[in-house]
Amino acid sequence: MDLWQLKVFVNVIEQKSFSKAGEAIFLSQPTVSSHIKELEEHFKCKLIDRLGREALPTKAGVVLYNYAKQLLSLKDKTEAGIASFLGNARGSLIIGGSSIPSTYIIPKIIGKFTKKYPHISLSVITGDTSEITESIVQGEVEAGIVGSEVNKGEYNTILKQEKLTEDEMKLIVPASHHFADRTSVDIENLLKEPFIGREKGSGTWESISKSIANYAKESIDSSKLNVQYGSCTCDKLNISVRLGSNASVIQGILNGAGISIISTIAVQDYIDSGRLKALSVNGLNLKRYFFLTTHRKRTLSPLAMLFIDFIKNELQENIAI
Repeated sequence: MDLWQLKVFVNVIEQKSFSKAGEAIFLSQPTVSSHIKELEEHFKCKLIDRLGREALPTKAGVVLYNYAKQLLSLKDKTEAGIASFLGNARGSLIIGGSSIPSTYIIPKIIGKFTKKYPHISLSVITGDTSEITESIVQGEVEAGIVGSEVNKGEYNTILKQEKLTEDEMKLIVPASHHFADRTSVDIENLLKEPFIGREKGSGTWESISKSIANYAKESIDSSKLNVQYGSCTCDKLNISVRLGSNASVIQGILNGAGISIISTIAVQDYIDSGRLKALSVNGLNLKRYFFLTTHRKRTLSPLAMLFIDFIKNELQENIAI
C-alpha cells in the first residue's frame, strides 16, 4: 500500500466511478482498477462494490476511506510545512467568506498575498454566515470570515472566533427618498417604511436583529417594537421583500422595492456617486465586527496559518481596542 493508491481509492469513492476517477487524476480505467485490486489484496477484503453504474464502498471501504482522507491530508500538511520552513510555501488552500468579506475584504488581501506567496493556490467559497460556519464544522474549509458570532450552543464549543475588523452598517435609501436630506431618523419612522430584509442565516440580518433587540431592552417603552428575542424576526419592521445577497438588496433599493440596513462597505461607490444615501438610526448601534472563524479541535495546515497571520497583519489596525 502506498499513498498514491489511497489517492486513487479516495477518488473512486468520491466520484462513484472508476472511469470518472481516472479522468480526475489522469489515469486509464484499467490502471485505476489495478490499483484498487492491489489495495484489496493488501487488506485481504473487498473494498468497493460495483452496483450498476456506481462504485460504492463496502463497510471495510468506508473505514479505509476515512483513514485515507486523514493520511492524504497529513501528507499535504507535511509537504506544505516543510516548504514553508524552507521559505518556499506552496500548495492549495480553501477559505470561506460570508457575502461582505468575500466580496469586499478578502479580494483586497488576495493580491498582496499571492504576490508574496505565488506558489499558493487560494480558493474562496462564498455563502451566508451559517453556511460558512457549517463548512468549517464539516471540515470543508479551514478558516472563514463571517459577519456575526455563532449563536448555536453546540457550535460555541466547536468554533473559535476572533474579531478581525470593524464594520459600520447604516440605513440606505435612494437619493429620491423623502429621508434622503436627513442624516438620521428615529426608529419609529423606520418602522413605517417598506423594508428589504435578508434571509435567515445572514450575518447582516443577525446584526440588525440584535441591534433592535438591544434598543428594545433599553427603551422605556419597548412595547413599541415587539421584538421576538432570540430569533431573527423583528415583528414591527414593514418587510416588503427578503433578498439573498447584499447585491440584490442594493438593486432592490435602487429600484424602489424598499430601504434597508446594510454595510457601508457594500454601497460606498453608490454613495459617492450620489445614487444612494446613508443615514444613522437614532438609538441603534449598527457597528459590528467581522470574525475570523476556525475549528477549535482541528489542527490548521501551515498554509492556513500563513494566510491567517497575513490577513491579521493587514487588518489589525482596524480592530477597536
